[in-house]
Amino acid sequence: MGAVVISNVVLLVVAALLVAGTLSSLLAARFGAPILLLFLLIGVLAGENGPGGIHFNDYWATYMVGSAALALILFDGGLRMRIGAMRGAVTPALLLATIGVVLTAALVALVAVPLLNLSLLEGFLVGAVVASTDAAAVFFLMHAQGLHLGRRVGSVIELESATNDPAAVFLTVLLVELITSDLSHPGLAVVLGVFRELVVGGVLGVVGGVLLAWLINRVDLPGGLHPVLVVAVAVLLFAVTALAHGSGFLAVFVAGLVMGNRPVRAIAPITGFLNAVTWMCQIVMFVMLGLLVSPQTLLDYAIPALGVAVFLILVGRPLAVFLCLAPFRFSNAEKAFISWAGLRGAVSIFLATIPMLAGLAHAEVYFNIAFTVVLVSLILHGLTMVPAARRFGVALSDPLPAVRRFEIDLPGQMEVELVGYPVTAGTPATGSGLPEWARLVMVVRAGQTLTPEAAGPLEPGDYGYILAPPQKVHGLDRLFRPKETLVLDDVAAFPFVGEVRLGDLAGLYGLPVPQQEWALTIADAFADRASDRVAPGMRIAYGRAVIEVRDVDDGRVTWAVLRLEGGRLRRGLHVLRRLFGESAPLDED
Repeated sequence: MGAVVISNVVLLVVAALLVAGTLSSLLAARFGAPILLLFLLIGVLAGENGPGGIHFNDYWATYMVGSAALALILFDGGLRMRIGAMRGAVTPALLLATIGVVLTAALVALVAVPLLNLSLLEGFLVGAVVASTDAAAVFFLMHAQGLHLGRRVGSVIELESATNDPAAVFLTVLLVELITSDLSHPGLAVVLGVFRELVVGGVLGVVGGVLLAWLINRVDLPGGLHPVLVVAVAVLLFAVTALAHGSGFLAVFVAGLVMGNRPVRAIAPITGFLNAVTWMCQIVMFVMLGLLVSPQTLLDYAIPALGVAVFLILVGRPLAVFLCLAPFRFSNAEKAFISWAGLRGAVSIFLATIPMLAGLAHAEVYFNIAFTVVLVSLILHGLTMVPAARRFGVALSDPLPAVRRFEIDLPGQMEVELVGYPVTAGTPATGSGLPEWARLVMVVRAGQTLTPEAAGPLEPGDYGYILAPPQKVHGLDRLFRPKETLVLDDVAAFPFVGEVRLGDLAGLYGLPVPQQEWALTIADAFADRASDRVAPGMRIAYGRAVIEVRDVDDGRVTWAVLRLEGGRLRRGLHVLRRLFGESAPLDED
């Protein structure tokens, strides 16, 4: 009976942790707190030295769960990325993920060796453990506060994060092997090993993605099992690739990318299921990592660990980014933000379990240093990431709430999908027709199901169900968003068509537009940042001036408003008076 009681207590604790972790996401979404930090703290509080008092030190189980969880998270990230959005980002991201990881690790080693009294190879291992970044946390912070990173900057950060995990894993494993075999001169082993891992992982990822898409489209499974099959195949692909001495993490990301850019049936339930699975993966992984930590031991390593963290964030990461991106046409502001967006997440703590499993002499050092670096990064970057995005001008503000959209899979049909929207007052859907590529098929009004002919124009309170091509569904979102009314007597608002060049606005109003954007039109600038998901209300800030979208046609800005403040407002009014032949001086007050 004692075993039964213990089993029930374990189930109770695990379920309670999952509930607490899930509910904590609401707090994080509301206040913009980094969700990884909340999950880690839940694990620490539940651990042996916290109020929970749970004794847990199984590094092997943590490594196994962490591997599967990261594989699914990366597969989900690849599935949601569109190849068109990666234009101009692949080469710089791969350089950051390979050469950048090695550079970062080497730079951190220069500080870790004297601070921790380690050998050069051991210091290099400290750097390898903390070299990878976590894009998921960066994008969570952006979206929680209504910001979207520019297309190229966002793609570089996301691709780097997906591809630097494999490089960091390989480098960590290689260094552990070198330390245990007492070899101090690895020679070309690092370069050749990384190349092999990336090539094998990339090839098996492409093959796995194509085969998985083919399998989903050909096999007629009972309802609800397609998502389960996808999850199982993703983990299977990870394991097969790892056994073939390739990067399993890269393989699952590439497989998701290939599958997500091909016509696949049941994609709506697959992505919905992966949403839930990846949430659970993050909760389980971060809580387990928190359980392994001893707060007292963390305090023992606090001073050298803080030294490593400060050097990594302020020197190591920026230097590696600026060197790797030097051949490309990134502005200094973009490079600075990419440097600051090198947020460290659970991967670093996960990698620190490898020396523990290998039984290295200083295994405890690696784990506690990694945990401290992640804590510092989550707190510091969590508080400053959004202000930094605004300061460096790489974010697109979207102050309006996200549109609620329901996606329904149509068995046997992959050219179109059925999506449903709630209709609210003040949305364009109540007064304008649908694009020619979309067809309204059903309206639910006051509990009744009506045909489009019987329903007539959509009304507030309706639910409209529309057939549309999957790749164009986001174009419907703008029709179901609240549309702000332009205040024509607002002297600070100057209207422009979307094809006006930013260089002309910069010259007329003195806007601090980066030189490389002068040739872009207003429409080009928003398309570069948000691709085909531009919607009314989105904003780009240039200093204290803001360009705000007012109307969009087929995913492209047709009408925008420039809002000015202070001196630029007075200058704008002077410009208008000159244009309209008015010579009377303005009242500076």
